Amino acid sequence: MKRKEHRAEASRAGSARTEKKSPRKNRHIKEARDIAYQNKDIASKVFAEQLKGKSLEAYGVEVGGIRAVLPTNIPAIKVNELRLDNLLELQDGTVALVDYESEYKRESKVKYLNYLTGIVNRYEKKGQSCPNLRMIVVYTGDIPKEAVSTRYDVGAVKLTMEPAFLSEIDGEEILTRLKKKVERGERLDDREQMEFIILPLSYRRREEKEERIRETINLAVRIQDREQQIFVLAGILTFTDKIIDEESAGIIRRVIQMTKVAMIFEKEKEEAVKKEREKGQQALREEQQKGQQALREEQQKGQQALREERQKGQQAVRKEQQKKQQAVKAEKRSIALKMIADGELSLKKIAMYAGMDIKTVKKLARQ
Repeated sequence: MKRKEHRAEASRAGSARTEKKSPRKNRHIKEARDIAYQNKDIASKVFAEQLKGKSLEAYGVEVGGIRAVLPTNIPAIKVNELRLDNLLELQDGTVALVDYESEYKRESKVKYLNYLTGIVNRYEKKGQSCPNLRMIVVYTGDIPKEAVSTRYDVGAVKLTMEPAFLSEIDGEEILTRLKKKVERGERLDDREQMEFIILPLSYRRREEKEERIRETINLAVRIQDREQQIFVLAGILTFTDKIIDEESAGIIRRVIQMTKVAMIFEKEKEEAVKKEREKGQQALREEQQKGQQALREEQQKGQQALREERQKGQQAVRKEQQKKQQAVKAEKRSIALKMIADGELSLKKIAMYAGMDIKTVKKLARQ
């Protein structure tokens, strides 16, 4: 979904005098645009990592599976036009340009044409044939189906859009169903993950959207599967970047950071256990070979050595596990202290996000 806050940029080229008189204003506008890109790109990168293999069927768009997420920076697009939202390579070999809109404007179709020609140019410059392109526009709950025309025809140039209307989605039914599944600690399927992400945008009024954003965030942090939790939170932040408040966005970023740190420690612990197990197995094989070659009188000594090696391996695994557990605990404590220092969240919420009990958090707050 494109932000509309940069409309004034469109007349920038024709007002050189204004630029000279207010360079500071122009600089602030550019900085705000760059920051908006950066914040969205951070979440978009996390979101795109897990978008492969999923589908837009939950939005009412029949495009099949997503094979790859392609770069969205098109050099041919003018500086005063924001980048397209998603460029997806589909399983059937076609490429879908997916844009998100909260209002319907006929002139937006010219923008889509610029995007499409930019994509064609990118393939041509690489000496590649451009695949068949599809223009998919996902309209939020603000836009009823009858308000949209899907064609743009000026003779030599014709554009056919494939619209999806979130106003057609039963948000309350989806929310109720997702709540039940999360409360039971069950994994979400691909469709449910995509429904989770676009749920806030299916409502018509901005106040409703903002309320549902906070509600879906609070529900998403309770998802048991860590990868699904990160995907859903990053998707919410990516899709709702225009209307999400800074406090909610900050919560998402902190939870994503904390969850990814925990996943790293978990992976390191598994690798350490695997490494020690391999060492123990190697030692076992060596001792078995020694036992086979040794005389019967030496077998008892070999068996004793084997037991000692096993004990060492087990002790090393336990020691590594304790070390990683301590590291995870220290990281949680560090994150909790940072949240306390920020002063943005209640101690109860800090305890929930940091995975600590409230007594420990209160004790940290008094330090």
